[in-house]
Amino acid sequence: MLFYLALASDQGFQIDSYIDNAVGVMARNAEGKYVVSQVTLSPTVIHSGESIPNRATQESLHHLAHEQCFIANSVKTKVNIEI
Repeated sequence: MLFYLALASDQGFQIDSYIDNAVGVMARNAEGKYVVSQVTLSPTVIHSGESIPNRATQESLHHLAHEQCFIANSVKTKVNIEI
């Protein structure tokens, strides 16, 4: 979320609200231990102001944010984003 907010702000977009309904899936790993194997993020972002990003721009911002995200780059869990 923080990377999305920073990237959007850098491009001049105003964000009024960012809500995410994250869902995690648990499974057993190769050692038979339960792990969070997958997380799906479903962010809802409300923009206002003079410039509001279209869907393609929002998707691009989410993609860039995911690439730069410290958490996404630190965990073994697969992270999906559904917009």
